[in-house]
Amino acid sequence: MRIQGQDYRTIWEKAGSPGLVQIIDQSRLPHEFIIEDLTTVRDFARAIRDMHVRGAILIGAAAGYGMYIAAREAAKTNYFNDYIRKAGEALKSTRPTAVNLAWAVEKQIKIIQTGNTIDEKILLAGETARAIAREEESACQQIGEHGLRLIRECGRAKKGKAINILTHCNAGWLACVDYGTATAPIYEAFNQGLNLHVWVDETRPWNQGARLTAWELGQHGVPHTVIADNTGGHLMQHDMVDMVIVGSDRTTRRGDVANKIGTYLKALAARDNHIPFYVALPSSSFDWQLSDGLKEIPIEERTSEEVKYISGQCEGKIKRVLLTPPDSPAVNYAFDVTPARLITGLITERGVCEASEAGIAALFPGH
Repeated sequence: MRIQGQDYRTIWEKAGSPGLVQIIDQSRLPHEFIIEDLTTVRDFARAIRDMHVRGAILIGAAAGYGMYIAAREAAKTNYFNDYIRKAGEALKSTRPTAVNLAWAVEKQIKIIQTGNTIDEKILLAGETARAIAREEESACQQIGEHGLRLIRECGRAKKGKAINILTHCNAGWLACVDYGTATAPIYEAFNQGLNLHVWVDETRPWNQGARLTAWELGQHGVPHTVIADNTGGHLMQHDMVDMVIVGSDRTTRRGDVANKIGTYLKALAARDNHIPFYVALPSSSFDWQLSDGLKEIPIEERTSEEVKYISGQCEGKIKRVLLTPPDSPAVNYAFDVTPARLITGLITERGVCEASEAGIAALFPGH
């Protein structure tokens, strides 16, 4: 994607500096554009935990690179395999809900073990980290192509009027390596000249919609409007939303979806108002071992400080402001689960399918 006319991915290796990975620090957007250097496993764990990198796909890519750096660090010790194992555990413990994180770590450990020498193990780890990033980028591009068909169909029914798409949180290119999941079809449709407009949920408490989705849509020139989280139902009741597209942090084999807290409420409102509700995700976001999302998907609970405080720009400076009475307790569930029965379809790199075990198996028979 482009930022002020320059092409960027969300994570990359700095040219000419082996072992130095760079990211866009998303905790500083949209007011400051900061490129952050990651050189140690501890750097990667902190960046994932503190949401300098965020979004299921990007977390997985970051974990892949983190394990590459772990292999380079392990080579300086006398206990390579144990170091790799502990590094993987440290990375996996940072964010429990997004399945891509554990997927990337386990993939790296399995491939590293096939190396015969330390140098070969490091080489394999580097190649795998780059492959994970490339494959996720390609998957998101294909999600955009498959989702474009759905937006085109909606556009034909609108007969030239703007297609209004509502999204929640940030499932854009900032949450991935490039293109995004929920936004990939939006960017593809916009690039094809379709008349569209995006309703952007602010997405408390981290405001990923207001801060990140609005910023990246603006950089690309896509018409959009930021709304309070609870506005979506009102818009749907008044025929101001034509379709909803969200992302996924973990999807079970029968189609239950864990996504940013508040997604379930949007799905309920969409169902009540007969509005199609789509989830866009690459195959790496499926958890093939789980069936019942409500019972089996672990829901991350983050610090209550994120609910009680908010950060923003004031007089040219970034300031943190207390919103609640100081002594009021708060709880901060980061995700909720949307049952498959509320989902119109899943948009994947292999096509669009029904959110059901049979529908998913038809696209991914190997699982």
